[in-house]
Amino acid sequence: MSNKRVKPVAGLQVVAATVSDAALLAQLHATSFPAPWTEEDFALFLRQPGMAAWAAGYENPSGFILVRSAGEEAEILTIAVAPPARRHGVGRILLRHAQEQLRGLGVASLFLEVATNNQAALGLYNVLGFVVCGKRRNYYRNTVNASGNDATVMRCDL
Repeated sequence: MSNKRVKPVAGLQVVAATVSDAALLAQLHATSFPAPWTEEDFALFLRQPGMAAWAAGYENPSGFILVRSAGEEAEILTIAVAPPARRHGVGRILLRHAQEQLRGLGVASLFLEVATNNQAALGLYNVLGFVVCGKRRNYYRNTVNASGNDATVMRCDL
């Protein structure tokens, strides 16, 4: 992964990620979370029915989203954008792509959990049509900031 400054995203290609991309997904995940998932975790996820992942960028992906769908509902399990690519629209593009793909599969509702103190993510999700539908106390056990342990549950009707 390059740490050079990323240009604003215009026409960023989003491609399906597969089990063969598990190492890359783990590497990207590690740039965003204090307790990152491993290559084996991602390989296991991507082998399960109803799982899908998409990466932003073809040769040098700058982010990805992982979702699980069952019937008319889906859940974003994780989304990660490499630090140099943040605030350039990568997360928005990934979320919109996932919404479109899931809508095409007949999914009616998309859910996610986000740290209650993650204002940047909450703002992005609000702009994309997500609304707060619940809270999970002490959801994130691996945080050093006690106020960041709670998760806000959000839902978007597709």
